[in-house]
Amino acid sequence: QVQLVESGGGLVQAGGSLRLSCAASGRIFSNYIMGWFRRAPGKEREFVAAITGSGGNTDYADSVKGRFTISRDNAKNTVYLQMNSLKPEDTAVYYCAASGIISRNWVSYSYWGQGTQVTVSS
Repeated sequence: QVQLVESGGGLVQAGGSLRLSCAASGRIFSNYIMGWFRRAPGKEREFVAAITGSGGNTDYADSVKGRFTISRDNAKNTVYLQMNSLKPEDTAVYYCAASGIISRNWVSYSYWGQGTQVTVSS
């Protein structure tokens, strides 16, 4: 089992920045690919970014590429999502998740946090 707890969400104006954190406990953190997903009201869950266990490879959705950065600190069992140049369309509940394979498909992720709300005002 892996337990995941997100933090860092909040309300920010368009153009602003936020950094989300996801603290993990349980099994060996570095064994897992970590991903960030989001769900906006009335929309499907959407892939945002993923990072391999070593942190050497990352993947981003086109909608956030160049604005968001995923990183991890395996010594702290934490994955981060730095979000810059935020837009109102980034408003969503953001979830971190853990998987054994790198994937953009949420069904590949076995463990999920409870989510943190990000609201971007125009």
